[in-house]
Amino acid sequence: MTESSNVDAAEIAHFNRIAQLWWDPHGKMGQLHAINDLRLRFVTDRLQGSAPRVLDVGCGGGILAEALAKHGAQVTGIDLSTLSLNVARQHAAQGGLAIDYREMDAAALAREAPASFDAVTCMEMLEHVPEPARVIAACAQLLKPGGTAFFSTINRNLKAFACAIVAGEYILGLLPRGTHSYKKLIRPDELRSWAVDAGLEFQAVASLMYNPLTRRFRVAPGREDINYMACFTKKA
Repeated sequence: MTESSNVDAAEIAHFNRIAQLWWDPHGKMGQLHAINDLRLRFVTDRLQGSAPRVLDVGCGGGILAEALAKHGAQVTGIDLSTLSLNVARQHAAQGGLAIDYREMDAAALAREAPASFDAVTCMEMLEHVPEPARVIAACAQLLKPGGTAFFSTINRNLKAFACAIVAGEYILGLLPRGTHSYKKLIRPDELRSWAVDAGLEFQAVASLMYNPLTRRFRVAPGREDINYMACFTKKA
């Protein structure tokens, strides 16, 4: 494990404990399955060229990585949860998908293979590390000039605390309890500032809006609500 100062051992332990839940769409990871088509479309609508090289940072059990591979991308997934990667590899093999899964962090891969990817996705991961700005900088280093970075995370405000943590984890059970810590949530202005500092240019933002009555999500372009996604490009 490299760059240990930017790794929260408790977070890794949490995802190791819940690794077997990744591919149960009706279980505690069901929310990720519910939003996967929406976040996939946010990414693929902005990908350039055929068979792009895409890196999924914090890939977990491979839910987004597999969707990207099925869309025609050449996918590499990295994570520091050994058990999650085991699940990801097994599930990809069962589906006949050639995804390159590696147990390493973004900074280590950036030193090994800078400017190697057409796109980098880092979804629902930044709020789980001590210094998210360093992850964003590594993602920028991994991109080819003109490449595209996609980040998603949770806003840090009272609405997010009430809906994403209290309701989402403790009342509705959309995610395992303890998945998120309020102090680690990220405001959109913080995300944009870190991205600009890393040499990325802002392109688009959208929020994933949840309707508790229908238990469905929709994408709201231009919104920075609770769960939001942002797209940036690396300067050519």
